[in-house]
Order: sequence, then structure tokens, then C-alpha cells
Amino acid sequence: MSGPCTPQSSLRRSPLPAPHLQLRPWVLLLALLLATGAGAQSSDGGGDGLVATTGAGADAGVSSEPSVPAPEDARPSAGTVITGTRLPRPMRDVPAATVVIPRAEIERSPTLTQDALVRTLPSATTFRRTPSLVSDPTAQGLNLRGLAPSGVARSLVLLDGIPVNDPFGGWIFWRSLPRLGLEGIEVVPSGSSALYGSAALGGVVQLVSRTIDRPELAADLAYGNLGTGFLAARAADTWGPVRASLETELLSSDGYPLVVASQRGPIDTDTPSNHAVLNGRVESDVSEALHVFAHAGLFRENQNGGTRSTTARVELAHFGAGARLRTEGRGTFALDVYGRLQRFEQQRARVAPDRAFESTAASQDVPADDQGALLVWTAPAWAWGGTHVLTVGADARRMAGTSQERLFPPEPAPASTLLRAAGGTQLSGGVFLQDLYTVSPALELSAALRMDLWRNTQGEQHVERASGDVETTAFDSRTEQQLSPRLGVRVRPVNWLTLRASGYRAFRAPTLNELYRPFQVGTVLTAANADLRAERLWGAEAGVETGLFQGLTARVTGFWNVLDDAVTNVTLAEPLPDGTTRQRQNLGRARVRGVEVGVDWRLSRRWTALLAYTFVDPTVLLAPGQPELVGRQLAQDPRHRGTAIVSFEDPALLTATVQLRVTGPQYEDDLNERGMGGYALVDVAASRHLFWKLDVFGAVENLFDREYLAGRAGVDTLGPPLTARVGLRLRDVP
Repeated sequence: MSGPCTPQSSLRRSPLPAPHLQLRPWVLLLALLLATGAGAQSSDGGGDGLVATTGAGADAGVSSEPSVPAPEDARPSAGTVITGTRLPRPMRDVPAATVVIPRAEIERSPTLTQDALVRTLPSATTFRRTPSLVSDPTAQGLNLRGLAPSGVARSLVLLDGIPVNDPFGGWIFWRSLPRLGLEGIEVVPSGSSALYGSAALGGVVQLVSRTIDRPELAADLAYGNLGTGFLAARAADTWGPVRASLETELLSSDGYPLVVASQRGPIDTDTPSNHAVLNGRVESDVSEALHVFAHAGLFRENQNGGTRSTTARVELAHFGAGARLRTEGRGTFALDVYGRLQRFEQQRARVAPDRAFESTAASQDVPADDQGALLVWTAPAWAWGGTHVLTVGADARRMAGTSQERLFPPEPAPASTLLRAAGGTQLSGGVFLQDLYTVSPALELSAALRMDLWRNTQGEQHVERASGDVETTAFDSRTEQQLSPRLGVRVRPVNWLTLRASGYRAFRAPTLNELYRPFQVGTVLTAANADLRAERLWGAEAGVETGLFQGLTARVTGFWNVLDDAVTNVTLAEPLPDGTTRQRQNLGRARVRGVEVGVDWRLSRRWTALLAYTFVDPTVLLAPGQPELVGRQLAQDPRHRGTAIVSFEDPALLTATVQLRVTGPQYEDDLNERGMGGYALVDVAASRHLFWKLDVFGAVENLFDREYLAGRAGVDTLGPPLTARVGLRLRDVP
């Protein structure tokens, strides 16, 4: 969860307004810019892929031979995915339901930030529905299929196989992941601990970088309302067997007034933010059998939550290296090592009831670091009643961090807390085994099993009182383990029909943040809990995908998950002595079931469409000590989410995308006392070729300037208003 600069994720139903007059200058400017390219011809081809897909369409034939996965060191190519099995596979052959956003659709998306892009998939959301443009990372936890949303991601986010979840809180620094260097985004929205361990409780989202195979230069430059300026650039080159790339992204925004007008006071202002990213990568083919690489990056982000004393800051440095070795008869070996150093700072405010004045309530400084390694061996395919591909892997990770907090009570008493420091170290490791068994082109079975072990150690809380007293509490070291199986089957009785089913067990160990760090959102204080246990999940999914008509793919997937001991922010019957009204607790049991429906349709060479809908029924089944929660809907979890996207691409005319995003009603709190209505947003983007490799583009999010609530944590806060930008794009100059 977040500090005060993060709005709550709640909605209020309101009538859809007509377009505001302020839209007209942007529409006119966009039309003028597009008109300047009249008659320009593009040297590039037509469209290349749908907005999101889970498999090849009806034109994908069935081979007469079993589909054998590529070795682990191979990168996914067009039509393949890697996340669901850790091996590049044709998308239609993967037993787990998988969704992909290809590079072409990333470029066409109207969204500005990476988290907003991922949220265009109805099954993928972040805890807060305000974007990372105004919400710091502690409120941007990834949630798939409505699996108990929280500030901590219950799903794993990878960049080329390396976890990017924050080592202290499991947070996602979305703005540190620039999209210009991405080939695609893969989403596997089901329990994946059997292959990836902790954090993959609810699934995996993997960002796949573009390959470096030739000299390239690409750039985006844009400016928009809300004082938003954006610059991104990527350069790549090759020198014989050596290849390198460098990318950067800069963004600055003045933000918008976060608090609703009726509650806004003199202290409330806009929410300015900025960030800078610099990433580099070097790789080399030492020989035909050995490939090595190294990468590093820097990231900085500054945010203001709408008042002088609500701020957040992130500084991050990450690094890594790896090697891939192919052998003739012993398979493929892949080794990755990685680490990061980071610092998260947050300042919280004490606000008067009429919001006429504020004072600093607390400031936090959270330094953290982690180091990890991963070794995977993929055996040569072998025949025994079909084709088997065996994968064996082991990984280990060390995570450490401390929350250093200074508090400023308005009227200090001798017992008042002035300084509080809490943190520790978490050591984790696991081994896994997977067998992909292709019986025939029509039938494939998969089985994976993983054993994880983790240990929380060196946990300590240090408190200094106004009286001068010092209290130090050392928390006992704790060790837990988990066995995570997964079984899957893919059946294709005829070319146009694919059936998938899988069952799994998954888990998530509590983060150092949940164990030790208290936090505040608005006027609500939530305490940490050093006695938290791991969350555990049993689940299953089954689905059907059809490609009966040329260019049309339809799919339906049903899922059923039971989450035990979910780490949840529970409202206490009586506040704690310091005024805390909530505490992190293992809730008991929750059932999350639902269905996903999607249709990808290439209407013609120029027109593509996508319709996607996710229904989720998230219900508390068991809550020891909190019987009033039984039968309640999980907080921050709407039952209905949908997306409709239509894209048009004609190189001689323009490229355009219109998308509708709909979110249903939900509850702000665990007691379901703060109900909110849903909302619908329309986004548009268009680009036109000018000359050479230069395009002009424009994008608008929330086209009709729909006003909707994003939170009610003591004060009602708003989601983003209409945001528009126009710019120039330099496309892949060789």
C-alpha cells in the first residue's frame, strides 16, 4: 500500500459527460499535424499483429510432427511465447492461457505509462487505478484475475527472465521499464510458483526486450497538456560478434488536482512528477556454442501527492550478467546473476479537517538491496511414447532492507514515538523440474514441480520515544518451505480448436515491508506484522480457443482459485495506542473464481478489433477473529472489467486506435462499507507518416474528460482527467 500521495482505488458512478470544450484545441492541433502529412507514403508494410492474442488464428496449421520446444537460450520469435513454460513455444501449443501485447500494439497504444498499458488487459490491473504518473510504486502492485489486490504485487514481473519486483515491498517501479526497447509483453494469469517460486502466486508478466541484430536508432518526442513532456530514445549497433544497445526515457508532468473540488482546500495543488531512465546492454557470441551478455541501468523518480508535505522519491541501480551454452549432446545451460541497489523515500502530511493547512507527519527512508542467481538446464529432446523435453533449474535470492522513519507528533508526550527503524533480511531459494510431453501434435501434457525454502532473519525494530527511552525488539528468525506442483494438458482434436486445462498450487512469502513497515494512506494508519505466514493458493483453469473463421480467434477460460492465509489489511475492532486502525493479517480464506472471454478479429488488412471481458467473484470464506468479513467482497476488486479496441492501419493514410475501458463497481474497504460505482473511459491515438522514417502522432486518454473517484481514504480523490499529447517519432533508422 501507499503513503498519502497515493489515491485509493475506488469508483463512483456518475453520468458520462459530453466532451468538454477544452478538448477542441487538442483535436484541432492533432488534425493540423496529421494534415501536414497528406499524401505522404510510408516505406513500411502494413499491420503486424492484433492488440492482444492467446494463440494463432485459423491459418496456423497442424504439423505432422510433435512440436518440440526450442532450447532455453533461444529468444521468442514471432508467434512464440516463453513465459508459460520457460521455453520458446508456438503460442497455440502452450498449455497455460497466455496473453501477448506485441510491439506493434505497444507503439499504437494511447497510454503513456507502462502500468496503464498493462491495464488495457482486463485480467491485469494494478492496486490503484490512478496511474504511476501520480501514484508512487507502493500503490502499484500488479494483480491478475482479481486475486486479492494489494499494494504488494501478487504476481511476478520479469524483464527477460529477471525479477523486477522490489526486494523490500514487492512493489513494481513501472516507470523504470521504458517501452521503446520492448519487443512484447507476455501475461500468464494463473499460479506459476511451480516454475518461478514466490511472487508468482497469481501469475507472471514478462517484458521481452528487442533483439540487437543490426544498427538502429529510434526516438519519441512528445508534449501535452498537464505540462507533460516526454522523450525516449534507443540506439543499437553491432561490431562483429559484439552487439550493444543504449536506451533512455525522460518524463515530466505537472499532474492534476487530486482531491475532489468539494473537499479541496488551500493546501491542495497539482501532483507534479518526473523520472529519468538509462539502460545499457552488451552481448557477444564468443563462439557458436557460447553467448554472453551484461546489462545495467539507472532510474530516478520524484513525485508529489498534491500537497507540499506528501512526496515520494525513488533511486535505483540494477545490474546483471549471464551466459548461454549449447552443447551437442548434453543440452543447453543458462546462467543469470543480477542485483540492485535502491532507495525509496516518502513524506507524509498531517492535514487539518478543512484542509486549510498541513504539517509534516512523518518521513520514511527505505534503503534496500538484493542479489540473485539462476541456473537452468534444458535437456535434449528424447523419445519415449512421444517426445519429452526436460528442464531443471535452481535459483537463489537475498533481499535486505530497512524502513527508517522519523515522526513529528503535533503535541509530543513522553511516550510519543519520534524515531522508528524496522527491517531485516530474507533469504530464498528453490529448485524445479518440468517435463513437456508431446504425445502427438494433437495432445501435449506438462508437469512441473518446485521446492522452495525461505528464511526471514535479522529482523529488528528500533523505537525512540520523546522521553529519550529507546526500545529495541529483535524478531525471531523464521523458516518456511513450500512444494508447488502444476499439471497441464493441451488438446487440439482439429486444427481450429484448442482445449487447455491446468491445476496448480502456488504461494507468496510475506515481504519485508509487510513484516516490518507501517504505513499511512490519507488519515488511515496500518501496522506491520512480523508474525505473518506465507499465502497459499490452490487453483485450476480450463478453456477453449477457436479459430474457425479466417482472421477470427475466440477464447473462453474459466478459473477457480482458493487463497489461504491471504495477507490483508484488516480493520481492527479497537485502534492501537498510536491510533492505528488497520493491521496486516493472514485473513483466513478467500475464493476467487471467474471467467475470461476474448475475441481477436482481423476484419481486413487494415482493420483489427479486440473485445475482452473478465468477470471475477472474489469472496471471503473464512476470517478467524473477523466474522463480519465472511461473505464480503475483497476490497479494491471490481467484479467486471472489459476492454474494446479497434485499430486501423493504412501506410498511405494513417494509423489509429480507439479503445474503451470499462470497470465495474467495487469496494474501498474490507468491510464493504464504502461502495463505489464503475466508470468507462475512451482513449484514442493516431499517427501519420511524414517523410523518411519520421511520423507525427497524437494520443488522448480519457477523451471525454470523465470525472470519477479513485479513492476515499479520509478524502475523496480523482482519477486522471483528459490527458493529451502530440509528438514526433523516429522509427528504427538503420
